[in-house]
Amino acid sequence: MLKTVRAGLLQTEAKGTKQENIDKVISFVEKGASEGVNIISFQELFFAPYFAFEQEMKWFDWAEPIPGPTITLMQKIAKKHDMVLVVPIFEEVGRGIFYNTAVVIDADGEISGCYRKNHIPHLKGFWEKFYFKPGNLGYPVFDTKFCKIGVYICYDRHFPEGARILGLNGADIVFNPSATTDGLSKYLWELEQPAHAVANGYYLGAVNRVGKEEATGESYYGTSYFVDPKGQFVSKGSFDKEELIIADLNLDMIRETRKLWQFYRDRRPETYDKITNLQ
Repeated sequence: MLKTVRAGLLQTEAKGTKQENIDKVISFVEKGASEGVNIISFQELFFAPYFAFEQEMKWFDWAEPIPGPTITLMQKIAKKHDMVLVVPIFEEVGRGIFYNTAVVIDADGEISGCYRKNHIPHLKGFWEKFYFKPGNLGYPVFDTKFCKIGVYICYDRHFPEGARILGLNGADIVFNPSATTDGLSKYLWELEQPAHAVANGYYLGAVNRVGKEEATGESYYGTSYFVDPKGQFVSKGSFDKEELIIADLNLDMIRETRKLWQFYRDRRPETYDKITNLQ
């Protein structure tokens, strides 16, 4: 594995057709490849507007199996550019069951695995329980060509327990693909995730949408960013531009930070039983 990984976060404005969104993402991936990027994470449900602003049956037509047309295409793109891709889509598994899922594709084009969003919000503008079943794959970490990757999708970031499990499972970088509007939780955007990075001693890449979506009327504030294991900002995107945010992440810093802050050594899991016993 490389000591330094060049990683990217792709923030875009979603258009009204799946093909428009896919074509746009591919153009940014090609740009990243020309700049030597090893890993790129797309935003939550990247090929669609954020449809959970409403509860309408029509949006189920956007779902795909894994592998399906979009993931098969992204496997070819990943292999072509020797790049790891984190691809969040609307997954259909049959029998009327759907998940909010991120697929991790390794640099050889093979699927390393999937993460299914565990925490599903259901409130005005975020009617996700209408569409998605809670994830059933736990908190896996994927051993890719360049490093070990974990994924935590959008609303998951408000829950520290899964973020800790990703660290315990060996993640070097955790990606949080999101669709976060300019309102309710903006004040938490640069608070919670740097804290996860510090508490668990890994890099974290938070990627948000940008722009105002015609289909929903909702505005997204971008500002995607990477933070290091000390919670320091490494790179940050703009509020209003479609762009690929790139950072060079020195994996040796993970080991050095964990030697300084012995949070894993000093854990007391035998005292935490109430976390799961209290409902």
